[in-house]
Amino acid sequence: MKYTTLPNTDIKVSKICLGSMTWGEQNTEEEGHQQMDYAIGQGVNFIDTAELYSVPSKKETQGSTEKIIGSWLTKTKKRNEVVIASKIVGPAEFTKHIRTGKFTKTEIEDAIHKSLKRLQTDYIDLYQLHWPERQTNFFGKRGYTHDKNDTWEDNFAEVLHHLDGFIKKGMIRQIGLSNEGPYGVMRYVEEARKGAPKMITVQNPYNLLNRKDEVGLSEILHRENIGHLPYSPLGFGMLTGKYLEEIPKNSRVDLFPNYNRYMKENSYKATRAYNEIAKKHGISLTQMALAFVNERPFVTSNIIGATSLEQLSENIDSINLTLSDEILKEIEAVHESIPNPAP
Repeated sequence: MKYTTLPNTDIKVSKICLGSMTWGEQNTEEEGHQQMDYAIGQGVNFIDTAELYSVPSKKETQGSTEKIIGSWLTKTKKRNEVVIASKIVGPAEFTKHIRTGKFTKTEIEDAIHKSLKRLQTDYIDLYQLHWPERQTNFFGKRGYTHDKNDTWEDNFAEVLHHLDGFIKKGMIRQIGLSNEGPYGVMRYVEEARKGAPKMITVQNPYNLLNRKDEVGLSEILHRENIGHLPYSPLGFGMLTGKYLEEIPKNSRVDLFPNYNRYMKENSYKATRAYNEIAKKHGISLTQMALAFVNERPFVTSNIIGATSLEQLSENIDSINLTLSDEILKEIEAVHESIPNPAP
């Protein structure tokens, strides 16, 4: 395993982060424990979760993933060996069973207390805003379209003030963002320059089919020393190649057809081209796609997910693959001809 540190901290994390959003829906508690056992055995020390999980969001399963992690932490007594990241939901129709999704002090406090209880711990290492309060382009939206009826008002300083209180209480150690764009990241940076705590990471979708964070955001990450935590590095499984012929039974898209962000015509076209590159060089498409993300200079840790130990093993092993200049050149040629087909 390879390691780095969360920016501006001494918190050591593995370059592979174990994603957990299927635990409690597609995976049982026992299977979640098995994945954590295996990942830790391979040197992974970073686990990402959220109060929303498992997915898809349902009242009956909300918080189940944190509970599974909590029971594992209590059983193994390994809390000090792992770095735990979690998130508070933003506003959306599918989260009204949790709370309104506003980042007020009351809602943040409620979210943190409930997450700590489910995780059976007294602190969260990295606490993230799952998506912005304001209306902007995330969750598959390519560009920003302004809504003149948007009632959101700038509250970046206020949100950081609330989070700072929980940092000082020792309930959370560091803070980060998710599904955030350049505008939001820079506004938080500006407030940090005035003395507020700094958002140290951004967790966004990033993969061979969605490299839009390279436009605008990547410069901010480098110049402001903010880490990128890519999620969906395999594009909901598209970049394993398993959807190229048909949709496999019990796969995520089969079980949840609305998870089709990566199922567009150009996504298939690009994936077939990437698959040919992988076959030409004698490697799996899965490992090539993951290795590409692992090697990006702005990436702190790559969040991988799996529903089986076999998948998990292949995903973690991608850390041992280094892509040649020839492969990278061929990848860029595909990207130039079919850029970001699934933002």
